[in-house]
Formats: sequence, C-alpha cells, structure tokens
Amino acid sequence: MDENNPRGPERGNDWVEDAKNEISGMARQGLDHPSTKPVLAGAAIGAVAGALLPVISLPIGALVGAGFAFYNRIKK
Repeated sequence: MDENNPRGPERGNDWVEDAKNEISGMARQGLDHPSTKPVLAGAAIGAVAGALLPVISLPIGALVGAGFAFYNRIKK
C-alpha cells in the first residue's frame, strides 16, 4: 500500500466505475435517482455563473456546474 493511496493501487480505476454506475443509475431512474437533482442544480448554478461572467458562455457554465456537482457526488 502507498501512503498517498490507502486503498491500494486499484483505487485509481474505482472512481471511473463509480461514475459509470452513477450515470447509468441516473439514466435509468431519472429524477428518482438521488444524484439527479443535485447535478441539475449544479448545472443551473453554472449556467447562471456563465451568463454573468463575460468569458464563459451559458452552456459551458452549465457543463462545468454539472461536472462539479457530479464529481462531488461520486467522491463521497
């Protein structure tokens, strides 16, 4: 075991598997899945930020916001 990675070397691919499971669950269950609403809220917040900031556009802000909320959900 590595002191920087207490779960061992296989932990590197574990988040990819978690993300796949989370995305497939969100696709199957829709708004009933517990991660869907926080990710949509993150997309909305990102879209508002994208609209207010001069360099970032609305779609890019929505993608960044959704990505940040999704990341926060799967890292737990």
